[in-house]
Amino acid sequence: MQASPAALTYDEKMLPNYVPIYVMLPLGVITNDNVLEDKDKLESQLKELKAAGVDGIMVDVWWGIIESKGPRQYDWSAYRSLFELIQQYELKLQAIMSFHQCGGNVGDVVTIPIPKWVLEIGETNPDIFYTNRSGNRNKEYLTIGVDHKPLFDGRTAIEIYSDYMKSFRKNMFDFLEAGVIIDIEVGLGPAGELRYPSYPESQGWVFPGIGEFQCYDKYLKAEFKEAATASGHPEWELPDNAGTYNDKPESTEFFKTNGTYLSEQGNFFLTWYSNKLMFHGDEILDEANKAFLGCKVKLAAKVSGIHWWYLADNHAAELTAGYYNLNDRDGYRPIARILSRHYGILNFTCLEMRNSEQDAAAKCGPQELVQQVLSGGWRENIEVAGENALSRYDATAYNQILLNARPNGVNKEGPPKLRMYGVTYLRLSDDLLAENNFKIFKIFVKKMHADQDYCPDPQKYNHEIDPLERSKPKFSNEELMEATKKLLPFPWDEETDMNVGGTRGILAALFGKIFSMFK
Repeated sequence: MQASPAALTYDEKMLPNYVPIYVMLPLGVITNDNVLEDKDKLESQLKELKAAGVDGIMVDVWWGIIESKGPRQYDWSAYRSLFELIQQYELKLQAIMSFHQCGGNVGDVVTIPIPKWVLEIGETNPDIFYTNRSGNRNKEYLTIGVDHKPLFDGRTAIEIYSDYMKSFRKNMFDFLEAGVIIDIEVGLGPAGELRYPSYPESQGWVFPGIGEFQCYDKYLKAEFKEAATASGHPEWELPDNAGTYNDKPESTEFFKTNGTYLSEQGNFFLTWYSNKLMFHGDEILDEANKAFLGCKVKLAAKVSGIHWWYLADNHAAELTAGYYNLNDRDGYRPIARILSRHYGILNFTCLEMRNSEQDAAAKCGPQELVQQVLSGGWRENIEVAGENALSRYDATAYNQILLNARPNGVNKEGPPKLRMYGVTYLRLSDDLLAENNFKIFKIFVKKMHADQDYCPDPQKYNHEIDPLERSKPKFSNEELMEATKKLLPFPWDEETDMNVGGTRGILAALFGKIFSMFK
């Protein structure tokens, strides 16, 4: 499958700049009926990816498929067939523990619900689902409120996730032992991301709506009331003035200039809301750490790139999603700190986006957001990885990803100052493999590899994976609060020094320079 070592050409000084590139498989590569879809076509596609120098692939391992028959009734057979195919082509594998529904989010083209037996419990107890202020339920993912409620055949939500991951390890042990599976990304919310489902297209949300808080199920309402009472404010209630999905910040009492979000009550609520999310992620990552203890894998968690209203003082869309991030408060570094105790990777989205491509009225700041989040991860001494949010096939997008992968360029004398651990391209499709698109993609892969050939030995670019150690002790609230202190992000170069070339790439660089002159 791969070139013999003698045929590989490396510059030993350049290899430390190598960033592995993975490709996300189609959402429905395993069907709802637990069948590997169109194996011959997939085999042909994997062959093309391997020839292009891609390091590996990423795939959703859907809870809704595996445990569909009933509690603890797992069927891994189709995924074993898939993993065998990936192993055959000597590709590495990033496996996502996908505890969410597929469908209802941007880019979802298939629907894979969470298990039917769980949905049936929700028919008699709809409060197991995230709920907005008007009472609409979201069936994408179980509410954090049931993390410790034994409502699921005697198990809590956390126990369900834990059992699933233990079963995965048991049934996929040979792939773990062989070093095929190198990364377990733990799904922590809708779209697999550590967030609340604050902007569901299925409920009518349209970009750039601010979204809605999702804490009005009976369990979270009770938890908030208990927390408010313990703080000496039993009169405080959940927000009733934060607007609806498609509002703009200034049209709401909560997010407007000098709005509720800046008050003592607003601060208390936002702290509680964001902490619930972080502790949810912390607990499930702890279970993942126990499940995969001793395996040569990395754990990872995905954080969503909510870039709209980022340049507004209120950061409204981030706040409704559970990221308590303001101009003077870092909402992402505490997440990175939590990941550090589990030796986890922070996986971030929207790497391909530039401010100049966005609607100025929506106060979008994807470039600054990426800088902030990646800098926070590096400051907490963890690895950061990322992916594009939308499928793009143009030089402009690839160059932006390359810039974010190595913000200060390559270092010809050794490891670069800053380097992402890996990048996943979203996603494998006929469009990606179309002749002109794939031609530029192959150049992109080569540039991700710092102009080096595909390297089968991760040790050569400092990516050797040690057996997973037990998580470190929990951080105190004071230690997490300390991480909210806003620090300047690390400086980024204006353009990547590994440009994929082409007229579009040159024009993009020119327009970028002109644009920066007028900012």
